[in-house]
Amino acid sequence: MFNINFKRLAQIASPLLGLFLFGFSIWAIANELRQYHYLEIVRSLQAIPKEYLLLALVLTILNYFMLTGYDALAVQYIRHPLSYPKTALAAVISYAVSNSIGFALLTGSAIRYRFYSNWKLSAIEIGNIIAFCNLSFWLGLFAAGGLVFVLEPLTIPTLLRLPFASVHPIGVIFLLAVVAYLVWNIVGRRSIRIGKLVIPHLPARLSLAQIFVTSFDWALAGGVLYALLLSSIPLSYPGFFGIYMLAQIAALISNVPGGLGVFETVILLLLSPSVSSATLFGALLAYRGIYYFLPLGVAVLLLGIYELHRRFANKSASS
Repeated sequence: MFNINFKRLAQIASPLLGLFLFGFSIWAIANELRQYHYLEIVRSLQAIPKEYLLLALVLTILNYFMLTGYDALAVQYIRHPLSYPKTALAAVISYAVSNSIGFALLTGSAIRYRFYSNWKLSAIEIGNIIAFCNLSFWLGLFAAGGLVFVLEPLTIPTLLRLPFASVHPIGVIFLLAVVAYLVWNIVGRRSIRIGKLVIPHLPARLSLAQIFVTSFDWALAGGVLYALLLSSIPLSYPGFFGIYMLAQIAALISNVPGGLGVFETVILLLLSPSVSSATLFGALLAYRGIYYFLPLGVAVLLLGIYELHRRFANKSASS
């Protein structure tokens, strides 16, 4: 009989699946854009009105402000008196890096550990903060995605090969999971352990704030791309947001760093009938630049300033 190591097989299959999806996404994008000259894409990028670019930038800033709420609520959860400017710094840098590079559980956690250990938090406290932020991320996705999938149940392209024809069943499942989480936090008294996963028990007020902050985070992130498409898209924001969330879910499942290519492919598949592919690709390039690469540059700068300040402070203290 064959002795199959399923854990080892999963470790090999996951990156291979990500590589396959990345390659498939590049092919799909190239296939969509082959009828256009690259100058048309450049012109579509240049055609985005400056006021819409400014709106996208403002929404990005608001979105990163909401992202600071993840760590601020996490510090409340562990009952540690850490100031908001410190938690905001850790949150902005960790999310800016993990959003662009991917592997959020690794990159974001490493950055948080660097900051919070410097601020004298214990390993257990840092672990609880990381777990809280990761749980919050998925709760926000379930709440925002579930609501829009139920209210705006778009049809799933057959090319994605999902077991549902519409996102409506996915939305129902997502909302049931969020409701179950809230009910358990209201009536329960202890954390739940599922294998190695521990879901912490929170006060009802904190769990409601957690879902509100993270859902609003997703809504603002979708608003950035919608703002860049305002001059050409025929859909209302709720109709567009369902497409955006489906694209983000596909990107997360793919394991491709930053969802690069996979996210763009789903957007092109679902919007190209009503918006030209060249216009879409121009908006997507602007979206990558404003929402991913610009915050990444700011995060690298902030991290460098923080490390230099810390080094000079240590030298002054030792002299």
